[in-house]
Amino acid sequence: MNKILKLALVLFAVSAIVAGVLGIINELTYPVIDARKQARTAEAFSSVLKAERFDELEFDNPDFPTVQTVHQAGDAGWVVTSVFSGAQGNITLAVGVDHDYKCTGISVIEHSETSGLGANAASTGEVGVNFRAQFVGQDEGIALANAGGSIDALTGATITSRAITEAVATSIRAVKSLA
Repeated sequence: MNKILKLALVLFAVSAIVAGVLGIINELTYPVIDARKQARTAEAFSSVLKAERFDELEFDNPDFPTVQTVHQAGDAGWVVTSVFSGAQGNITLAVGVDHDYKCTGISVIEHSETSGLGANAASTGEVGVNFRAQFVGQDEGIALANAGGSIDALTGATITSRAITEAVATSIRAVKSLA
């Protein structure tokens, strides 16, 4: 019994030390991680809608649970950020919407999709660029080609493609609800 107690205390001590070290590392790296996340978001906003300022609007509409924020982009329109489920986890997306309620562009801010499949939605390669370009000029009636729309799904990533398409439509409807 004494041996079990000794092993338990050693295990507890090692666990406490490791937890403490992880806590310290988290505190040290959090500002850098947060700054990088803010930079990615600012870059995403600028890529979907050209504006000098992005002012966050009050938006708390229960009809749009995936919409996180809506920003007024000067006279250019709005940028909507939303978080929704993809094939492998959550996707954070920025969607630009102009005054005609049409998409001006999309940018994937964060994702955990499968490399080479759903991750292509965020890729800077030709596949990702072409996929995202399809959304420009689309309205809230946007749909994948296999559902009667004009958006071609990413090969092997139908769930991700459908989720992004639905998020764009939801973002446009959310902006319309502000009027």
